[in-house]
Order: sequence, then C-alpha cells, then structure tokens
Amino acid sequence: MSTLMIQERDGEKVVLRYRRTQRYVHFVLATSFTLLLLSGLILLWEPLGFLAAWSISRWIHRVAAIGFLAVPILYLVLDRRGARELVYESFKYDKDDWAWAKNVYRYFMGHAREMPPQGRLNAGQKLHHGAVILVSALTAVTGILLWFFVGSMSAAGLAWTVVLHDAAMLILTLLLIGHLYFTYVYKALSGMTTGWVEEVDARVEHPKWVAELEEEDARALTENSLDANDGTEAMNETHAAGDPGTDRKGTA
Repeated sequence: MSTLMIQERDGEKVVLRYRRTQRYVHFVLATSFTLLLLSGLILLWEPLGFLAAWSISRWIHRVAAIGFLAVPILYLVLDRRGARELVYESFKYDKDDWAWAKNVYRYFMGHAREMPPQGRLNAGQKLHHGAVILVSALTAVTGILLWFFVGSMSAAGLAWTVVLHDAAMLILTLLLIGHLYFTYVYKALSGMTTGWVEEVDARVEHPKWVAELEEEDARALTENSLDANDGTEAMNETHAAGDPGTDRKGTA
C-alpha cells in the first residue's frame, strides 16, 4: 500500500517534505562540511594554529573529506529517485520561478504569501541547491588535487588550486549562512528533523507541489481501495472453496 504524502497527525494536516533517506544524507553532508570548515580554519588561521598540534586537525579534515565525497554516492545508493529529483529540479526554471526571483526581497523579509506559486523547490532553493552542487564539485576536485597530487604540481598550479579551494569553501559557507537564515525565518527545521511540515505552510510556500501531492494521494487511495477489494474477493473465494458444505446449507 502506498504511503500518503498528506496526512493528519495530532489534529493537524502535515505534508511529508523529506523522506528518511533524504534526512540521513543531509545529516552526513552537514556534519562533514562543518568538520571541514572548522578543521580548515585551524589549518589556515594563525590564532587557531595551536589546535593543529599532533596533526589532529589535518586528520579530522581528511576524514570529513571522505564523508563529503561520499555524499553523492550515498544519495544514489539510498535514494536514487530523490537524487535525480534534486539535480533535475535544481536546474529547471519556469515563468513562476522568474517571477518569484523578481520579488525575492519579499521572501527575504518573510512574506511568502505574496510570492508567485512555486513547486517543491522555490526559485531561491533551486539557485541555492544548484550552487551547492556545482561549488561542492569544485571543492572536491581541488581538495583531491591538494591531497594526492601536490608533489606533481607547479608552484603556480598549486597556488591556483589553493585559491580555488578556499574560494569554494567561502562560497559554500555563505550559502550555509543563507540556508540557516531562511530555516530560522520560516521555521523549517522540523521538516528536516521529522520529515513533516504543516500543510498550511507548505500550501503557502509551495502550492503547486501540494497540488501534485494531492493528485498522487488520490491515485494512491484509489489503488489501495482496489487492492483491498481484490484481497477481500480472494479471501471470500478461498473460504468458499474450503467449505463445500456452505452452498448446500444455504440452499437446503
């Protein structure tokens, strides 16, 4: 039986925003990036240099890098559908997205009700996710070069690789700050911790997506009803076949 995306819990309608696997991948990404950022600052910022004793921060940086590099693989293994949806939707814009972008200042101030209708991702989230995907790729490539190929790089090549790596981390940090800001303004943390958001909020920020979910749930209810009817008929047929005296008693 299909799980309904819109349900009623504790007297309130809620929408399944993130599946369990999506939340798990997000946790791995958030944890690995935070460790990369903090351990990178220790390596680069002289006032924190004392924390680099015994190369602990360097090892933390490398272990976190493995987790960071594993995120897309983990996503594909655990939730291939979710990974495809994320990449596809992050780079697909329609006229409502462009209209939303023109009024982004309203959303920035917390006025989502005045914005053009959006799908599962609004235009700002698409821009954010697309940037994270591209800049994370740059971070990964330059990080691998600095980890394994420093000895074979020229002085100029090494310098440019370091600059690009640090710039990419800076951009990701700024994107993270923006992400945290909107998470706070729109009280979106529960969506990632539980997977569910209030239906009224989802309808305000993502009305086109909620409409799609309602259609999916309607189809799921129909399919579940048909499956239940088929199961009942099968049980009745089995019962009748196993009790040949039923007909004789009924017609006596």
